[in-house]
Amino acid sequence: MILPYVHGPAECLEWDPLAPEAASFAIGMLGSLRVEHFGSSAVPGCAGKGVLDLLVLYPAGGLEQARASVDRLGFQRQGGRDPWPEDRPMRVGAIEYAGRLFRIHVHVLAETAPEAGELIAFRDRLRTDPGFLSLYVSRKREILTSGINEPIEYSHAKSTFWCESSG
Repeated sequence: MILPYVHGPAECLEWDPLAPEAASFAIGMLGSLRVEHFGSSAVPGCAGKGVLDLLVLYPAGGLEQARASVDRLGFQRQGGRDPWPEDRPMRVGAIEYAGRLFRIHVHVLAETAPEAGELIAFRDRLRTDPGFLSLYVSRKREILTSGINEPIEYSHAKSTFWCESSG
């Protein structure tokens, strides 16, 4: 069962070894959809906000069906400032797994979208390059230390690392 999403300030929590299991459980709920677990919770040793970031990939012409499948499960539309547009939606929710609450962001993207490939490549680089992983976690901690803890501002600030590293 998908629970309501709980909003909170940005933070940089130590990596949770239970996160991949919780993500697999959530992915199982998404049935036949093609789903990737990405983001900090998908990378052993990567401190992050503690959210399970999932990427639902749909084939050409499949946006409506993918979005409807995610919505039927009870994921909620992203609220707040600067929500993703409905042609590139993000849904939010939470699950209880092993007696703990895990927040989830479900990004719905075309399987051919450049962003989808970039997200997966970034995750894979974090998994295989310890120096890159260390720099990324350091950057996130610096952002929070500077006083930025509003989630949207934090996401914008850390995206500069992604842009710098992919260029």
